[in-house]
Amino acid sequence: MIARVKGVAAAVEADRAVVVVGGLGLEVFAAGRTLARLARRLGEEVELTTYLHVREDALQLYGFESARERAFFLALTGVSGVGPKVALAVLSGYPVDELELAVARDDVKKFESIPGIGKKLAQRLVVELGDVVAAGAPVPGGPAGGAADTFVAARSALQNLGLSLREAEEALRGAPPDATVEELVRFALGAAKEST
Repeated sequence: MIARVKGVAAAVEADRAVVVVGGLGLEVFAAGRTLARLARRLGEEVELTTYLHVREDALQLYGFESARERAFFLALTGVSGVGPKVALAVLSGYPVDELELAVARDDVKKFESIPGIGKKLAQRLVVELGDVVAAGAPVPGGPAGGAADTFVAARSALQNLGLSLREAEEALRGAPPDATVEELVRFALGAAKEST
């Protein structure tokens, strides 16, 4: 098992990077966020937490910014119908903390907003990752009781008013956790008005 790679970022492509370690160029597949960071550090030393995926016909190395991201990747690949490519697409869509929060909130729409993830797969991800997220550390901003439904309802109302999913979530960031749907929408609209 190759758990970590430290070397010089030599090249970055659409779905992979080349990291030179001791004169050997390792092809490392990674999420878009990680690749963007590596592209800014070409020619510099980088360090990635890794996972070696062994198939009958190939050995593929996957790179991550943290052990937490690797653990979430492995949880994703444990879901029926999710392979490494789909798992990387999910990790390219949102940071791990936002994905964990979406699972804790039973937020299927968050996963549906990721290119290549349909409604059925999004539902399966939320259900099957629920135990993984619950077993880990408490999710910051996670729901208490009906707070998850309240957040999702407020976000949906904001989307109905014309905000994108990301804009609605950004507007709700920092809202009081025990607020009603109406209070959350008012808070978000006030935050959106201040930012314009």
